Amino acid sequence: MTASSAENSADSKCSLSGLAPLEAVLFDIDGTLCDSDPLHHQAFRELLLQIGYNDGVPITEEFFIEKIAGKHNDDIARGLFPDWELEKGLKFTDDKEVLFRKLAKEQIKPLDGLHKMRKWIEERGLKRAAVTNAPKPNAELMISLLGLSDFFHEVVLGSDCERAKPFPDPYLKALELLQVSKDHTFVFEDSVSGIKAGVAAGMPVVGLATRNPESLLMEAKPVFLIRDYDDPKLWAALEELDRKGAP
Repeated sequence: MTASSAENSADSKCSLSGLAPLEAVLFDIDGTLCDSDPLHHQAFRELLLQIGYNDGVPITEEFFIEKIAGKHNDDIARGLFPDWELEKGLKFTDDKEVLFRKLAKEQIKPLDGLHKMRKWIEERGLKRAAVTNAPKPNAELMISLLGLSDFFHEVVLGSDCERAKPFPDPYLKALELLQVSKDHTFVFEDSVSGIKAGVAAGMPVVGLATRNPESLLMEAKPVFLIRDYDDPKLWAALEELDRKGAP
């Protein structure tokens, strides 16, 4: 296969047209609406150093991606501190979230093209929800800082479901709350955990290669990857979807 034919083959897979008529769009928050993972990494690194974790060696970005990114705090606490009581591990993650929110207030900003994507959704009268493993104070703060408080019809937390991501429960709950079909809805996600959750819920997932390695994200089977909401690949897919859904 030549390079050009391989590219055409890849482009043919970058389609959302089977969702027409589109009813809803679902978004993760961390790493999907904003590039917040470096702030989470910084907060974990600082607090883990304070308790002498890993013999005082700072955690790397690779460690953060493998053990922390996209996961619910219950799972993070169990993974980081297998010998601790869960309550003690969750106290640590609570302290980390306080530090994260302080950093976020100073540094958070939307991913490129997010407000263009918002306008596209609003102009078409689509339903939308934020679906996150983040604690409620984090979710509310980031949505507010990004100017999206009046955008989302619903905010679904992993902690409000029987199982958080990577299980499909949070996305299934969003479909139920919005009263839309999985066959006419797609998801934006940036983590392996989140992509797996959306796929398991039966929806196509557009992956954002914000921080996580593309090869790792592709293993979770997104329909395609974009770098941000200005990516031409995304807008080509949306234009095709518009054409397919036109009366």
